[in-house]
Amino acid sequence: MNRFILSALLCLSQVVYAQSSPITMAFVGDIMLDETPGQYIRQGKDPFQAFASILDSSDVSIGNLECAVGTKGKREDKPFTFMANPRVLPVVKKHFSAVSLANNHSADFGPEAFVQTMALLDKAGIPYFGGGKNIEAAHQPRIFDVKGKRIAVLGYNEFFPRSFEALDDRAGIAWSEDDYVVYDIKQAKNRYKADYVIVFPHWGIEHEKIASTRQVALAHLMIDSGADAVIGGHPHVTQNIETYKGKPIFYSLGNFVFNGFDDDDSNTGWLVRLTLREDRPIESEVFIAKLDKKGIPQHAGF
Repeated sequence: MNRFILSALLCLSQVVYAQSSPITMAFVGDIMLDETPGQYIRQGKDPFQAFASILDSSDVSIGNLECAVGTKGKREDKPFTFMANPRVLPVVKKHFSAVSLANNHSADFGPEAFVQTMALLDKAGIPYFGGGKNIEAAHQPRIFDVKGKRIAVLGYNEFFPRSFEALDDRAGIAWSEDDYVVYDIKQAKNRYKADYVIVFPHWGIEHEKIASTRQVALAHLMIDSGADAVIGGHPHVTQNIETYKGKPIFYSLGNFVFNGFDDDDSNTGWLVRLTLREDRPIESEVFIAKLDKKGIPQHAGF
């Protein structure tokens, strides 16, 4: 066979393979790396070790970074505030493709600390989303080009304080306004040409096992606007799962690395692995994490 024809056929087969090969995405909930989890890392230990094989073998792995990272700033006037030492970032980079900043703790030490958190993540080579130097940056999707497909991930917070919100002239997080959410999802599809759009919201009522009417309405709006999956967090417990118009909704993944809770529900989290295949509904698997007294997840099976 003519070597040019052979080469062309080989390239074509590689494209077809890339487009038909399954894509796996791993999602976990709240990751708080201050206090005992931070001390655990300081001792040279890896809090993600029990789930490393799943996180590391996935094409994309996402978590919610539920703390500021750095050394600057002034503590906000709120009941709980968290700031992790920058030493935690290498272990985050080891296991995660990107982290969300769209939560109610990433600006616990004010704008200066939030800006430092982003700078430290940039320096460590850890992509992030759901936060930025201004409102436009905070609402940008994180794009992953994987096996011939383009995946956009968006993050939003709607749990107070709203003072963490990014504005035109202020760094901060992406606040969950319905009009913005709809616009961002459509932009991800139309402007960024995403084949899949995954929304990762921080929402709901703490310690409630069933999603609120607000969560359900917003999740449906997200999918009606073009999202292919919704993976939520914040309530510190896992919540119900729904399939809406053939698209998966996980209302809350619960805690993943987080100390300070005594009840079993708050010490149970999920790692959800999505499998994306062309022309087929998204498939999902749930892996259960049980947090020990230091807030470190241990594998508890399916």
